[in-house]
Amino acid sequence: MAAEPESKLQLVHRHIRAFPDFPKKGILFRDICPILKDPAALTAVIDLFEEHVRKNHQQVDLIVGLDARGFLFGPLLAQRLGVGFVLVRKRGKLPGTTVSVAYDLEYGKAEAEIQEDSVAPGQKILLIDDLLATGANCLFQRIHHGHLCGGLPHGSR
Repeated sequence: MAAEPESKLQLVHRHIRAFPDFPKKGILFRDICPILKDPAALTAVIDLFEEHVRKNHQQVDLIVGLDARGFLFGPLLAQRLGVGFVLVRKRGKLPGTTVSVAYDLEYGKAEAEIQEDSVAPGQKILLIDDLLATGANCLFQRIHHGHLCGGLPHGSR
């Protein structure tokens, strides 16, 4: 039987390391590599994601994973939920016709793109990354307002 949510959270928390001033001064980097090395911690993360989605977002059609950490958790969660998985990659990394968005990071600029036919009009999507920082929020807003593909982030009207 799976552990209770509190102990899952404690297990995950124990496996996240903090590195101050990385990749530049003033940034506190949270390293998730120890989670990936420990099968119990990784299972706990996916359990927690799945529990949250099933409780709060019952009608998800696709998981959209942001490059690169969203690729670690997204496919595992999509498989558990029985839905598809779509990649959002750094510019120039996806074949075919893509749609892109430029955004500012805490420590620079970036551009992300998604294949134009990845999300059908009206599909409910759930963005996943290790966190939703500036770039992910910019991408979410572009998708939400219909500027990228045709899908609707889950919870949209």
